[in-house]
Amino acid sequence: MDTAELWRQYRADRSPELREALVEEHLSLVKRIAGRMALVVPNSISLADLEGYGALGLLEAVERYDPDRGVPFPAYAITRVRGSILDGLRSMDPAPASWRQQARLLEKAVARLEERLGRSPDDEELAAELHLEPAELAEWERRAAGLSLVYLDQIRSGRDGEDGVEGSVESLAGDDPQADPLGSILRQDRQAALAEALERLSDKERLVVTLIYYEDLTAKEAAQVMGLSPSRVSQLHTRAILRLRGSLSRRRDRVL
Repeated sequence: MDTAELWRQYRADRSPELREALVEEHLSLVKRIAGRMALVVPNSISLADLEGYGALGLLEAVERYDPDRGVPFPAYAITRVRGSILDGLRSMDPAPASWRQQARLLEKAVARLEERLGRSPDDEELAAELHLEPAELAEWERRAAGLSLVYLDQIRSGRDGEDGVEGSVESLAGDDPQADPLGSILRQDRQAALAEALERLSDKERLVVTLIYYEDLTAKEAAQVMGLSPSRVSQLHTRAILRLRGSLSRRRDRVL
């Protein structure tokens, strides 16, 4: 039975068996999203945990989906799967305020060094700027990586981040410009801001962002393409997000 027929029969009788079949039909979507989000969660949280949370979101999406609205199911389900994973993560031990302070200090230090050096700072330069040992810097970046997950969800959905930053790493376009001309102008402005911020990344940072957010690769797949370890890809990803946050935030401050 093809997917269209599954949906037709499920809408007719809402049987648990057909619902389960539709969930199984789209489990690859959960694995894809969980694999990408695994890049920025603590090591104590397994991929299986993320997939479990995502499966709950997929089940909810199947139950609530209305094909008559003309939205493809994968596009509808992505938001609910990602949201379910984030809800699961938030239900765990929340990040201490000190971690958020460290993330802000990292972001500001990266911005200062970038302005001073005209390029992305290396590990030694960043550690020296923050008066940290290399191991301490690595721990700060690991914590900041987990916080960046919530930030990316905020800017994907078009909401302001905790610092009032607007933008999107995956997509800033979408709605009909004739239906929402002001929104279209704002999206075009954010697209230009994001493109400018991406150009300021180092080659490796830009490649990580491209592979994960544009080529839709998981962290493991991106590491294989780049010939790097997953931990190094995670570090590059964190540094890229810190720089993008800083660039978009500074641009917003100049406008205001």
